[in-house]
Amino acid sequence: MIIRSKAPLRIGLAGGGTDVSPYSDIYGGAILNATLSLYAYASIKPREDGKIIINAIDRNEIIELKSEEELPIDGHLNLAKGVYNRIVKDFIKKPLSFEINTYVDAPPGSGLGSSSTLVVAILGAFVEWLKLPLGEYDIAHLAYVIEREDLKMAGGKQDQYAATFGGVNYMEFYANDKVIVNPLRIKSKFLNELEHNLVLFYTQTSRLSSEIIQQQADNVNAKKSSSIDAMHQLKEQSILMKEAILRGEVDNIGKILHDGWMHKKQMADGISNASIDAIYEAALQSGATGGKISGAGGGGFMIFYAPYIHKYELIRKLSSLGGTVMNYNLTTEGLTTWTI
Repeated sequence: MIIRSKAPLRIGLAGGGTDVSPYSDIYGGAILNATLSLYAYASIKPREDGKIIINAIDRNEIIELKSEEELPIDGHLNLAKGVYNRIVKDFIKKPLSFEINTYVDAPPGSGLGSSSTLVVAILGAFVEWLKLPLGEYDIAHLAYVIEREDLKMAGGKQDQYAATFGGVNYMEFYANDKVIVNPLRIKSKFLNELEHNLVLFYTQTSRLSSEIIQQQADNVNAKKSSSIDAMHQLKEQSILMKEAILRGEVDNIGKILHDGWMHKKQMADGISNASIDAIYEAALQSGATGGKISGAGGGGFMIFYAPYIHKYELIRKLSSLGGTVMNYNLTTEGLTTWTI
């Protein structure tokens, strides 16, 4: 028997960062995001020899452990260990023996929510295997608890919900970990146009998002007005983005992205740098009407909106800058699990 799961990575189109505490707890956050045909995968094969084997294929890292109720969180494949520890603690109450293999279509620190999406995929595989009574909100919240509370990894709340629910969603974030996921019913022609005009570009760099996110949180705690005002503006951009996509006002999307990017850079130091700014300016000169870094900032993937046929000129320009333009499709499905 083999248990498999996959969960989609995401791009944040507007409101990114307002899902991070304490801003979301004090003011309420809002984000509009969309999932991509890039995935995190997990496969579990039960064993009967008292061993646990964790194999991160994309990272070329494998560990073998004795089956125990709690695995050590020591910096080696902590995401899989964290999920296992929580599953045993909350549901099974006894050690399990298995082999788990994982793979992610994007590297860590790329800004597509890869770590959180992998947690969702691993958790989904355990839910499928053990037939745990967890719905979508339960899985997303538990993934958040594992990553943010158990493993003490800094970050927001959107990634776990995007990976679990899939599609284009307007998400609201409030105190006490309250999250409302609003799936958007978008006409196919508007969704096709959005997909056609959005260019996904990997800068070939990664970043440690936790440092940027921590500074963002510190700025809110310190009541730094420039950072808080920027987050207020980003939240407003998520509403404008939602309206533009639902109404088919696709030519407004580039401007909304551009305005959001200008505000996002005010949230914390390190969100942008000279290299990112140069790429962004080159994109604007090649027909893009707006864009942004995906995720916390500092590196990873960028997205650009290029209407009409400017997309192709933009792709040529970006390809000359040393990064990679990624092919993708927008997806409607979230976490998917099955057993063979």
